[in-house]
Amino acid sequence: MTDPRDVLSPAISAAIGRALGPEHEGADPVLRPSQYADVQANAALALAKRVGTSPREVAARVVAELDDLPATVEISGPGFLNITFDDVWVASLLGGLAADPRLGVPTQEAQVVPIDYSAPNVAKEMHVGHLRTTVVGDALARTLEHLGHRVVRQNHIGDWGTPFGMLIEHLLAVGEGSEEALLLESDPNAFYQAARAEFDGDEDFATRSRARVVALQAGDQETLRLWAELVELSRHYFNRIYSTLGVTLTDDDLAGESTYNADLAGICDELEAKGLATVSDGALCVFLEGHTGREGKPVPLIIRKSDGGYGYATTDLATIRHRVERLGADRCLYVIGAPQALHLEMVWETARLAGWLPDDVEVVHVKIGNVLGEDRKILRTRSGAPLRLMALLEEAQANARREVDSTRPELAEEVRAAIAPVVGIGAVKYADLSVAHDSEYVFDLDRMLAFTGNTGPYLQYAAARIHSIFRSAGVVPSHAAPIVLGEPAERALALQLLRFGTVVAEVGDTLEPHRLCTYLFDLAQDFSAFYEHCPVLRAATPQLRESRLSLAGLTLAVLVQGLDLLGIETPEQM
Repeated sequence: MTDPRDVLSPAISAAIGRALGPEHEGADPVLRPSQYADVQANAALALAKRVGTSPREVAARVVAELDDLPATVEISGPGFLNITFDDVWVASLLGGLAADPRLGVPTQEAQVVPIDYSAPNVAKEMHVGHLRTTVVGDALARTLEHLGHRVVRQNHIGDWGTPFGMLIEHLLAVGEGSEEALLLESDPNAFYQAARAEFDGDEDFATRSRARVVALQAGDQETLRLWAELVELSRHYFNRIYSTLGVTLTDDDLAGESTYNADLAGICDELEAKGLATVSDGALCVFLEGHTGREGKPVPLIIRKSDGGYGYATTDLATIRHRVERLGADRCLYVIGAPQALHLEMVWETARLAGWLPDDVEVVHVKIGNVLGEDRKILRTRSGAPLRLMALLEEAQANARREVDSTRPELAEEVRAAIAPVVGIGAVKYADLSVAHDSEYVFDLDRMLAFTGNTGPYLQYAAARIHSIFRSAGVVPSHAAPIVLGEPAERALALQLLRFGTVVAEVGDTLEPHRLCTYLFDLAQDFSAFYEHCPVLRAATPQLRESRLSLAGLTLAVLVQGLDLLGIETPEQM
């Protein structure tokens, strides 16, 4: 524990108990940043009515019980406690942070946390709509793992269903291993659209495609082999995207719809046997209380269609049962578009009624908002098609290369070539992560790539500037030397650094990566102020020089660790 607020809160809470009686011990002092001091506590306002006296009197009684507090405390206004931490104490906490390999990030009680994210479709291009679920899900996976949880990545790809009859027949038509078949690795939409055109324009092809679906669902070995080839080719495409984005999904994390195919009939039978599902207009449905549509009619959760096929609801019921019973989940996260909220609520309620989702297992919909164009509509190409994700990422890297070439022409060609992808991809990911995941944002590459403002390049540049300081000093980055605080800018930077562990823990609890982005931006700004007002290499004494180098090194360590939790690299030069 390094955050001064976390350290002092128990002491103030105990003082409240001594001042007002043990029944009040444990009251939350609510320590918040203040323009008058380091933090301000307003517990007196909440407690005054309970003890029948004025807030200022309550505040005075609490202050009288604060023994040996490493801070000065003043009463202001109607009963606020303004608390200013002692410089030496803050420096000692900073020393503890510097000595901690985890930089103050706590290890939480471990949970098993399956995270469902990314989820592209086989034989289809990943588009900009997949960006947010992939990037947000990966940041949460990284952060929760760092906090000590066992994260189980679940990439629920669309790899089953009626389109595969059409796709398999087209694969046979063009030939396995043909140039057109290999489009699935680079331009899957071209393959899919060609198959669709053939299906729509050739009745014999359409008839064969329908028969192929029946063979696939029946487990015909040759059909399954062809299906597996389609999945394999698409897997290569997915991995190109994931490698470019720098996310941690691997082949071992694939858990597509086909995974649960053998369970679907049993899901339906069990729900029917428990009296939870009934046949309506030929389809097997679950009707849940409180879920009604127009004119008050109940909204069904269809688990088996009238033609005997299964839909998303059946598969999603199978996934939640699998994640609880076989993976041992304590907390399940679904990083999925916000419009799916009602569907997920109905699936989870059904799973709870069926006994597959116990009350002590938490399920969370991490709602993902849309990415918008400059017209504030969902980002698409000029033709109206969803924007290809790889095209967007390539454009980001190309723009970043032009920016690096223009601002740092003195760097060697190979250095600029290495920096550009890191900056371009980092800019896209940070822009996505820096806003609340359930909100919309406008995709603006020029703004994302700016070296000023709350952007990825601004934070990457802050880290690169610290590397530059150490190169000028002729030493490797370090934060081992004792740190002494004197100047206000030093103190502000120190207090910001001490908040790192608390913020990372908050991200794990709230599942909101933008909190970490906000913190890192504030940290970079505080470092900029420190660098402007506190000479490092030209400090007045050798001891002060080492202290400030150590403070810079600790800032670098926190920036690098924080950006890594977001999945963003930090180049040493920019």
